[in-house]
Amino acid sequence: MGKIIAIANQKGGVGKTTTTINLAASLAAEGKKTLIIDADPQANATSGYGIDPKSMASSIYECLVDDYPMDGSQVATCCDGLDLVGSRIDLAGAEIELINKPSRENVLKKSVAAVAGKYDYILIDCSPSLGLITVNALTAADSVIIPVQAEYFALEGITKLLNTIRIIKSKLNPNLEIEGFLLTMYDARLRLANQIYEELKGHFGPMVFDTVIPRNIRLSEAPSHGLPAIVYDPVSRGATSHVSLARELISKNAS
Repeated sequence: MGKIIAIANQKGGVGKTTTTINLAASLAAEGKKTLIIDADPQANATSGYGIDPKSMASSIYECLVDDYPMDGSQVATCCDGLDLVGSRIDLAGAEIELINKPSRENVLKKSVAAVAGKYDYILIDCSPSLGLITVNALTAADSVIIPVQAEYFALEGITKLLNTIRIIKSKLNPNLEIEGFLLTMYDARLRLANQIYEELKGHFGPMVFDTVIPRNIRLSEAPSHGLPAIVYDPVSRGATSHVSLARELISKNAS
């Protein structure tokens, strides 16, 4: 059974999609069969791999709303061993359409169960909200990676997210764990960035990944070419930091 990891933070612009795209590619490069589920109506993880949503026979929307099987909804990416279940803008309406579904918080969990045995890792890119689709992602997941931007306000949103995780753990998914906090957009020259890292470490200890993701122009450029950084510029700091993150994640799950 593959490990299902939601990448979530209700604060926008913290690097959720960048983390999903590049961690998935790095896991695949390390020989792990990996699947991305793009559960964000903005569909940035889909376009970040150069996949046109119109070219997909079905997307996560059909899996959630119309009970399409997820097995068969995957498309191949430019990376060997990495598939993607894409998203479209119509996913924005799925929250309303799911409201009357029986056991509406478990729809994604049931859908993912059909493919979980085919992959080592399944990464779910969540939207920057704590709506029903994100609740579905956290209910389906074994664990959650929380990207935290190296800025003061980023710390403020963590409490709300942790509270949501606590509620989901108590009511919907007792096995949900925090895989780790990941510091993103890190600039070692800034005293504030170092303070935030120390504060996170002091508060959450071993739950904070040792790997930090630096601000990196190649990392920002890569999605406009429809490529992960590891393909666009394998020696860039953005690419190598995600390879380091993938290795840290694999090693953590092997122990």
